[in-house]
Amino acid sequence: MTAEVRSEVPMSDICGVPRWVFPPPEGFRATDLDHMPQLPAHTELIDGSLVFVSPRASFHTLMLFLLERELRRYVPSQLRVRREMSIILGTRQRPEPDMVIIRAEAVQGTGETAYQAGDVVLVVEVVSPESEERDRKRKP
Repeated sequence: MTAEVRSEVPMSDICGVPRWVFPPPEGFRATDLDHMPQLPAHTELIDGSLVFVSPRASFHTLMLFLLERELRRYVPSQLRVRREMSIILGTRQRPEPDMVIIRAEAVQGTGETAYQAGDVVLVVEVVSPESEERDRKRKP
């Protein structure tokens, strides 16, 4: 005979972290990210799990700035350049590439938090030493 061990103390009281850090058994869904209080900026959803981004080095920021500046100069008018916007790839997949080029008609206003994969034309990821494992193995 086995018994399930249950605590009456909420997980957040035990660990000192918000309850939303712990995924439900089926994992988080892409739409959950827009409704989670105090979610750190640039949090991604990979395979139903939250992935928190580490601080970015100056190299990373500089490369994004230079690339964005040049892309905005040369991208045709039917496309838009967006930096650090998440892309909904599926129910439990919502990564945030460093930069994307999307179709202009995908832009609905200024309140958007993600774009659909079908609207993406190009994805750019600046690989730095601190993000190499995640950027080259998990995100693609």
